[in-house]
Amino acid sequence: MSVRATPRYRGDLPVEVTSFVGRRRELSEARRLLGRTRLLTFVGAGGVGKTRLARRVAADLRRAFPDGVWLVDLAPLQDEELLAPTVAATLGLADWSVQPSLDSLVDFVSDKHLLIVLDNCEHLLDVCAALADGLLSAAANVRILVTSRQPLGVGGETVLDVPPMSLPAPDRPMSERHLDESEAVRLFMERAAEAVPDLALAEGDWEAVARLCRRLDGIPLAIELAAVRLRSLSIVQIIDRLDDRFGLLTRGSRTAMPRQQTLRATVEWSHDLCSPGERTLWARLSIFSGGFDLPAVEQVCGGDAIASEDIFELVAALVDKSLVRRDGARYRMLETIRQYGRMMLAESGEETTLGRRHRDHYQWVVMRSKEARFGPDQLRWYARLRLDHANIRAAMDFCLTEPGEAQTVFRMVTANWPYWIYYGILGEGLHWLSLALKKDSTPTAARAKALWVAGRLALLQSDLSGAELLLRDCADLAKKLGDPSAEAHAMELFGVAELFKGNYAEAISLQEEAVRRYRVIGEPPGACAVALYRMALAASASGRTDRAEAFCKESLAICENHGTHLYRPLALWALGFNEYRRGDLREAVATIGESLRLQRHSNDQWNTAQCVEVLAWIASAGGQHEHAATLLGAAHTLWRSLGTSMPRTPPFVDFHDPCDSHLHETLGDEAFAAAFQRGAILGPDEAIGYALNESPRRSRRTTRAPSALTSREQQVAGLVAQGMTNKEIAATLVIAQRTAEGHVEHILEKLGFASRAQIASWATKNSEAD
Repeated sequence: MSVRATPRYRGDLPVEVTSFVGRRRELSEARRLLGRTRLLTFVGAGGVGKTRLARRVAADLRRAFPDGVWLVDLAPLQDEELLAPTVAATLGLADWSVQPSLDSLVDFVSDKHLLIVLDNCEHLLDVCAALADGLLSAAANVRILVTSRQPLGVGGETVLDVPPMSLPAPDRPMSERHLDESEAVRLFMERAAEAVPDLALAEGDWEAVARLCRRLDGIPLAIELAAVRLRSLSIVQIIDRLDDRFGLLTRGSRTAMPRQQTLRATVEWSHDLCSPGERTLWARLSIFSGGFDLPAVEQVCGGDAIASEDIFELVAALVDKSLVRRDGARYRMLETIRQYGRMMLAESGEETTLGRRHRDHYQWVVMRSKEARFGPDQLRWYARLRLDHANIRAAMDFCLTEPGEAQTVFRMVTANWPYWIYYGILGEGLHWLSLALKKDSTPTAARAKALWVAGRLALLQSDLSGAELLLRDCADLAKKLGDPSAEAHAMELFGVAELFKGNYAEAISLQEEAVRRYRVIGEPPGACAVALYRMALAASASGRTDRAEAFCKESLAICENHGTHLYRPLALWALGFNEYRRGDLREAVATIGESLRLQRHSNDQWNTAQCVEVLAWIASAGGQHEHAATLLGAAHTLWRSLGTSMPRTPPFVDFHDPCDSHLHETLGDEAFAAAFQRGAILGPDEAIGYALNESPRRSRRTTRAPSALTSREQQVAGLVAQGMTNKEIAATLVIAQRTAEGHVEHILEKLGFASRAQIASWATKNSEAD
């Protein structure tokens, strides 16, 4: 079969939901500068449009970066230690390595040609500077575009000041014919038309529009906030009220820069025009990090001055005033607006109270997901947690600053511990547990569970010594507490450690006893399914294929009976590996092929890598040497995207190294290297297609519809790509809004996505491919 690679990554830029206006000079200059500099920083005051400009520049340059353009929004990130893991996760690099995150990220991008947009860096300047310097030093074809209120101060950095939008000349009469001459006026008119669709201006109004834009210094956010006021005020009335606000502000503070005064005056005027309930909600919404949904607002922000039944109307009012942005069924605030709200919240004295409510809500979300961690709703809940990841982080941050709250962090990380593994963010899970374990050493069951979950994550990062220290602490504490669950998990994980050391008999013995204990105490069935999969791996590796087959079938039966679909591909892989060990190569290919096909419904990069790896061994054993070398190259790239050293660990190394040596000897170094490279350039979907012997055309088509979207769902995905809200989709398709929301939720679940932006990117890519 031929190998045809498509770009492995295309990026994750969000779809623009409003028109992009002007900025021709800045766009041209940015493109020119990125042609000769590798680090370009957009600097400017809040509200001047740095983020929007950066996203447009990145979108325009997409074709120049075959490995994609990637947006990393740093506004919600407060813990600087999570910067490198956050960037890595955005680029698709999972954290399965004990190696420092920055080192793994540097290694991952070293041979890539991509553009990274680091948005809102001003509160993380030092670590962003170190990250940029590390990446650019190691990767010749990486470019970084930064938005910040001040430069990073890194050698080689080029700074582009983002000015306000161009204004109409003060000495020239303004009319509709001169609209294109002023970016600020064009922006005001476009946003005004969105706010008041039947807006009609008389000839005399154009001078007032020009005066208003000049009064607002051409600052895009200020202009957008003023435009929505046309729903209730005339342009002249808007100007008069702004003049009053400017007068008050000037008397109150003469030290601020003029542009800062302008934006502050506009935001404060928006605040003054809000009702008391809207002001209170604005302040309370600032407690959220990243996006949020209506149920979260009702739980966190209701009460006291805001009745629960009024929440929806108040949120809608803030959306109408452009103070809150709607993104499908979720909402978000621009960072400038959120920061003003946080200031109001601090002044209200409610900041700690709202922090506790926020923590309680997201602890409830995580604990509720626990019920589905080994069932048919598993993937849906993972997607839900991923949407709320920034808020879960913020809740744990809050806990670590409050006395006696570290135990809450234990519960939030461990309640649905497979989530951290599924998304490849093992290092972050360990980060939170390590901080909490240091902060609170109280001997509780929550601490014992935190120790074995941390040990599990460390094991999967190949940190055997670190994992065993954690597990010994867990076993000692569990014995003192009389905690049979923690004792069983520690025993299972000691067995996994023996597996990774190549001590297969001991690995089977320990895990077999753990499974027996799980059944006695009624542990969730998924725990048994995973342990049985690894017991099968140990038995197969040691040549005990009959026992391995029994373990595999038992694991598969659990998956079938309890709907734990996430673990079925793992059990199938173990069965296929066992068939390979028995010499049944045809059956092994079929079984592992079934496992790979199921991967298109999930995000399990680990199993994809191990499936492709074993198919290489099978191809080599069957005399398909060039095909085997290409599969080894594809597996190498997949393992590398996980940041793991697992191919160098038993039992994988027991079969990988002989296969590699045999292929070098059979093909010769030059032919092997050529075939290996053909596989190494394949992206995950192309690697799966190649491994399954699909034709390139079929492979691409299957990739575009990995979860068999219905024709209606494909239609909805296309409308999402056009930037439509659920309400607009419903109107376009003449269906109920709830129906449209259901379609979007199904698409997210089927594709394993966490945001509408991912749907839009997917739909756009597939449209281009057609």
